[in-house]
Amino acid sequence: MKLMLGDCLDKLKELDDNSVDLTVTSPPYDDLRTYNGNNDLWGQGVWEKCIDHLYRVTKDGGVVVWIVGDATVKGSETGSSFKQALYAKECGFRLHDTMIWNKGGFSAVGALSTRYAPVFEYMFVFSKGRPKTFNPIKDRKNKNAGTKMTGTIRKADGSFKPMSNMGKTIQEFGQRFNIWDISPQRGNMGHPAPFPYQIAHDHIISWSNEGDVVLDPFMGSGTTGFASKSLNRDFIGMELDEEYFQIAKDRIDAVEKPIILEDFFT
Repeated sequence: MKLMLGDCLDKLKELDDNSVDLTVTSPPYDDLRTYNGNNDLWGQGVWEKCIDHLYRVTKDGGVVVWIVGDATVKGSETGSSFKQALYAKECGFRLHDTMIWNKGGFSAVGALSTRYAPVFEYMFVFSKGRPKTFNPIKDRKNKNAGTKMTGTIRKADGSFKPMSNMGKTIQEFGQRFNIWDISPQRGNMGHPAPFPYQIAHDHIISWSNEGDVVLDPFMGSGTTGFASKSLNRDFIGMELDEEYFQIAKDRIDAVEKPIILEDFFT
């Protein structure tokens, strides 16, 4: 485990090329939080350089999970999230998946008199080539469990063909979809924008294996590090703010031993 206090653009330079298996991070969202006054340091010039570094340090087959939202300025969403995703593609990443974190409730600032309440954030999954690891979580309850699979698939010419798994018995649980219903972290834990442990936990078990290197260049309250240590991954965390760094360090240090994983994959 390596915890680094300082600007991630400086600290990322200290990492070797092709040395990180997985990054799970939630960078600042436009100007939606104050971050002890450090939000003025954030902007396109920062996130572009950060993504550049992430491409360099990510191993072939490695994954970056980039969790972001957009501010609304003068009635228009900024679109920063899309700009970041497209820039990652320009750097060489694949946009492997555009996942949605459904918070299940309205938690943003905005005028509900002119729009529907925003209840989600993007979880962009960038990969450096084909992902080398995918451990799909299978916890989606199948209402037709025990029956035989039926149905057809429409081909490009508009005709239909039988599904490849026709006749197989439907299992009790199926593979999770890419919209995850997870409640936000309650309480700020000394940080204005902590994301829930379940988000970090589920991405870590999905895209990495025990002993892999997990990075969070915007460590915040240390959730990714806490989950990584709990799941027996080697963690590298970076944090600019000294107060948040200490909060994260204390949380991560408190993890005594890895947890025993339940059977998420069968």
